[in-house]
Amino acid sequence: MRSRYSAYALGMIDYLLATWHPSTAPGELELQPVKWLGLEVRHAQTTGDAGVVEFIARYRDNGRGMRLHEISRFVRESGRWTYIDGEQPTL
Repeated sequence: MRSRYSAYALGMIDYLLATWHPSTAPGELELQPVKWLGLEVRHAQTTGDAGVVEFIARYRDNGRGMRLHEISRFVRESGRWTYIDGEQPTL
């Protein structure tokens, strides 16, 4: 999760696509011009080759402070973790 956050912050589209599971990966990815400010991992859990990470990423968009709160699912295949999908938790 931390490496994907860093890739978003640095605009590393190739890395993001390479760490996305092929079953859910978009064909192309266009990043919005935002400034990423920080990542807080709230919870991480693995069960065998499945993982879940809850995080809050802070960013600035057009001068306005924003937060992305997501619960992401990952899977490990051939020793490599890939992102499946994520959803915003209901509060």
